[in-house]
Amino acid sequence: MGEARAKQLADRIQVLVAELLERRVKDPRLGFVTVTDAKLTADLGEASVFYTVYGGEQERASTAAALESARGLIRSEVGKALGLRRAPSLAFYLDSIPETAGQIEELLSKARHADAKVAAAAAGAKPAGDADPYKKKNDDEDEDEQD
Repeated sequence: MGEARAKQLADRIQVLVAELLERRVKDPRLGFVTVTDAKLTADLGEASVFYTVYGGEQERASTAAALESARGLIRSEVGKALGLRRAPSLAFYLDSIPETAGQIEELLSKARHADAKVAAAAAGAKPAGDADPYKKKNDDEDEDEQD
């Protein structure tokens, strides 16, 4: 199977899993889940489904348990919908993108603050020597004429 086919099926798996979690899985432990991505191996044997959960650590743990218990149902429904001879095995992974994005935003904020300090310090600054310390051709010619 080609890489394009695997990507196409992975996109379809992402949509199917999201729909199944919304409509079919009725586990009370399941929190507010968003399926962010799905990746499928080239042999179409294993699918990794990435998700995020709104809430704290307790909601994440209970949602992980609910997804683990519903994995068989989700796999069979995905297999039927895809029409493959062998349904891919599913593995659910908590997506770390929101936490990483928060850390990046914090670092960017610190960088903006540091840039503002540097800009404020440089606002009234003047060069230590001449405004343009580099020699120019015209300056060299003037010195030659004086000699």
